[in-house]
Amino acid sequence: MPEPRKIIIDTDPGQDDAVAILLALGSAELEIIGITAVAGNVPLKLTEKNARKICELAGRPDIKVYAGAIRPLVRELVTAEEVHGKTGLNGPDLPEPKMKLQEQYAVDYLVETLMREEAGTITLCPLGPLTNIALAMIREPRIASRIKEIVLMGGGFFEGGNVTPSAEFNIYVDPHAADVVFRSGVPIVMMPLDVTHKALTTTKRTEAFRKLGTKVGLATAQMLEFFERYDEGKYGTDGGPLHDPCVIAYLLKPELFQGRHCNVTVETSSELTMGMTVIDWWGVTKRPKNATVMRDIDHDGFFALLVERLGRL
Repeated sequence: MPEPRKIIIDTDPGQDDAVAILLALGSAELEIIGITAVAGNVPLKLTEKNARKICELAGRPDIKVYAGAIRPLVRELVTAEEVHGKTGLNGPDLPEPKMKLQEQYAVDYLVETLMREEAGTITLCPLGPLTNIALAMIREPRIASRIKEIVLMGGGFFEGGNVTPSAEFNIYVDPHAADVVFRSGVPIVMMPLDVTHKALTTTKRTEAFRKLGTKVGLATAQMLEFFERYDEGKYGTDGGPLHDPCVIAYLLKPELFQGRHCNVTVETSSELTMGMTVIDWWGVTKRPKNATVMRDIDHDGFFALLVERLGRL
């Protein structure tokens, strides 16, 4: 088997973030060298704790978790308790984590690790607002050329936004950070709402996690049942979109996704469209192509992968 791909997951858990972390932990092809937490779905003191709860749920207290930015670069923090519940991980009753939070600041960890490890060997997997990644790039611009790839969940174009008519939550929370990342020159793969809204946790799919009969399977089913209530009410669907695991699924099985290479620019000045990802899908501008934007997903294949890998934990 080839060497596992080294990844750092930057996250604001969130039930869908939790499932993404579990998917990575259940996959031998990936080596999580660290998890960095950021404020987003809920404030930082909860997101870093939730990341540790998930590692312990998976029986992996050895994973190092670092706390990062407490708020966006410029704007006030916007959170999403109405979707994720007061803790960010409402649904299962997960115990307080025993594993320690690392003392190092997540941004320093990112800079130090990317400068130390061989260039082109680390993939960043941001599942929340891009504040930590942008801060690391601003602090040490040389890291940009050392990152293998950034595979992120964020943005939307054909689907519009989910927090404003034009903006997806992760990008909206810190549009200035997203702007820094999309202009960094690092190869980017983007999982927008256009893809994630096609990955619905139907009742049958949620039940498949429960049927695993494991602690992880049960907790996942409980998380999804809580998390999907909000979206079912909003979109009138059976189940809600499972956003963040698309990032990890792409690393494992890129053939599940289809998209195209194009320019993505982030709106940072208009209050009406703040945080909109303006995607030049049809190539109508001369702006350089800076991201591979996914638009389609084999949703049955995606859920089969999730159940199989979470079943290993």
